[in-house]
This record gives sequence, C-alpha cells and structure tokens, in this order.
Amino acid sequence: MTRGLFVTLEGGDGVGKTTQAELLREWLTGQGREVVRTREPGGSDVGLEIRELVLHHRGDISPRAEALLYAADRAHHVATVVRPALERGAVVIQDRYLDSSVAYQGAGRVLDPGEVRRLSEWATEGLLPDLTILLDLDPAAARGRLDAARTRYDRLEAEAAEFHGRVREAYLDLAEAEPERFLVVDAARPVDELARDIRSRIAALL
Repeated sequence: MTRGLFVTLEGGDGVGKTTQAELLREWLTGQGREVVRTREPGGSDVGLEIRELVLHHRGDISPRAEALLYAADRAHHVATVVRPALERGAVVIQDRYLDSSVAYQGAGRVLDPGEVRRLSEWATEGLLPDLTILLDLDPAAARGRLDAARTRYDRLEAEAAEFHGRVREAYLDLAEAEPERFLVVDAARPVDELARDIRSRIAALL
C-alpha cells in the first residue's frame, strides 16, 4: 500500500483555512479517496484538553510553556491520528501544524524560531507535510473577518496587531525558505478561485 498524502493549511486567524479545508475534503471524497480532516491543537482526545488550556485558559501562560504544550499535542496527534492515516493511504487535511508554532510561538512570542521548530521535529519524529497551503492575508483584513463572525476570541486571536504582523511575516519567510513545500495563495481572492488553485496543486501530487 502506498503512503497517503499529508496536507496542512496555515495562515493567520480569519484567513479562511477551515473553509478551504472543507472544500478540499469534499473534492477528494468525491474522487473516492479516504480523507482524514483534523486540526491542531485538538485533533485527538488529549488534544482537546490541551486546546482548551492553551486557547482559553484564564490567566498567563509563559511563552516556553505554551510552546511545549503545543508540541505535546502535536506529538500525540501525529502518533495516534496522522501517521496511522498516512500508513493506510489516506489523505490527511490538517488545520495548522509545526509552521504555526514557528510563526506564533517563535515570531509572535519572540522565542527562537529555530528552537521552536526543532522541538516540533523531535515531537513528530521529523514528519513534514507533503504540501503546506499558506493563505496569506493582511492582518487587519483578517481581523475584520473575525469581528464579523464571532464575539469571543481565543488567547492568540486577542493579541495586538503587532503580534499578528510578526506572525504573518514569519509565515512568508517560511514559505520563501521552502518553496517546494509551500503553496502561497492570496486569501483576499474569491473562495472558489482559491479552491481551484489548491485542487490543481493537489492533483499534481496525487
């Protein structure tokens, strides 16, 4: 049996990752492929508890502790959800992965991005996505989408504009450093146009 395909979606809050992940799932399922749709944090039972802690804890969490919690979630998630799915040939579509930690905890929290990445690589035994789709959008525009969609913000969404600016720049730097792994799309474009570009890239990999 051939190994499956590991696809992650990245970008700031409010850029449309969930929408594009669901459209991709529908398209692949329609082709008869097994699709595992998951997310970080919270893609496992253990992850749901970690998600509540890192995103909704009332009170401060030190930056290093936050990075370690995300890595713990990632280690369990990869071991119990992602690798088993890939080994049976499924397509894994995942909302956020290690690039989120590099961008949010590395750049956003002003930790060492290299150390944050190495922590995730250790936690996952070096598993990298076959394709990472970066939905790029100006943080102010993304915040406008969030304001229109919800009234409760998690700990990261509630950070100041400067934080989200650092996150965006970190994502773009990651994509520039690994162009073979990343597909960068302008998230300000219409949803159906983005979905078409994403399908085209996935079709080439399949």
